[in-house]
Amino acid sequence: MATTNAPATQDKLVYDPQYILQVRDLKKYFPIKGGMMNRVVGNVKAVDGVTFNLKRGTTMGLVGESGCGKTTTGRTILRLYDTKTAGDVLFNGKEVYDLSHEELRHMRTEMQIIFQDPFSSLSPRLPIGEIIGEAVREHNLVPKAEFDDYVDEVMDQCGLQPFQKERYPHEFSGGQRQRICIARALALNPEFVVCDEPVSALDVSIQAQIINLLNELQEKRDLTYLFISHDLSVVEHISDTVGVMYLGNLVEYGAKRDIFNNPLHPYTEALFSAIPIPDPDAKMNRIVLEGSIPSPANPPEGCKFHTRCSKCMEICKHEAPCQREIEPGHFVVCHLYD
Repeated sequence: MATTNAPATQDKLVYDPQYILQVRDLKKYFPIKGGMMNRVVGNVKAVDGVTFNLKRGTTMGLVGESGCGKTTTGRTILRLYDTKTAGDVLFNGKEVYDLSHEELRHMRTEMQIIFQDPFSSLSPRLPIGEIIGEAVREHNLVPKAEFDDYVDEVMDQCGLQPFQKERYPHEFSGGQRQRICIARALALNPEFVVCDEPVSALDVSIQAQIINLLNELQEKRDLTYLFISHDLSVVEHISDTVGVMYLGNLVEYGAKRDIFNNPLHPYTEALFSAIPIPDPDAKMNRIVLEGSIPSPANPPEGCKFHTRCSKCMEICKHEAPCQREIEPGHFVVCHLYD
């Protein structure tokens, strides 16, 4: 399911009702302070110009190496940081960072996140019934008389039993704790959920259960997911569209079929070459990237990937490439397609 990016030259991002989320040129920098006066001496450019649109009821996979800015992108979209450095984030047509305190409080019920580590994101001092229902009570989503039944229903949808409400997080397995995190997010009946590597800490059999659960809940509740992961096989299974991030930038973006069948960017090709093939006789043409990821505090001039790219040209070292639509809905940021 392809989408179209917002024009970079547009002064104001125009709301398109088919998209629940519209992100244009999003940037999030973190200051580096040093010296005797503790002044700002630089910035970590964690997210450095990300643009994409997300259709309602679909899933966008966001992939890339550790440290490329995937999680920071998700957290910035949800306004888990007080400010963004630049760019636009429209959720249902409203700029997230222009909302008042009351509007933001209401928006919290519509946008939720499933954190990467299910154990550290759950309070060890609260039973899971209270963890799941705490925000429901805070936002007065259901009458007091219906509260317990509502929590039971959410738990049942997520594969948990109502009698487990009085138990604490340490009494559950990793897969069960992740189900608790999912139940906590869905208890507010959101429209959009950021799934921040929700299965990376689980073994393969439990991963399959959680992915199937997310798919079932999406169909029942018409949810929209931003699925952040470094596991390409999981992303291929669950996503409709895929974005590939490198050092704070989205280097390739398009429908899942286009990205997996015809990867265009050299970085995407290298990532996909590392996917294991379940055939001992199959020969893998592994593309090994030389060197390490440059520092986001001091990214290289020109194309950020040129220091590790086997197809690097002279222009790559001095001029940053622009985003180009190579086929309908398939965008790439690379001088090879100028």
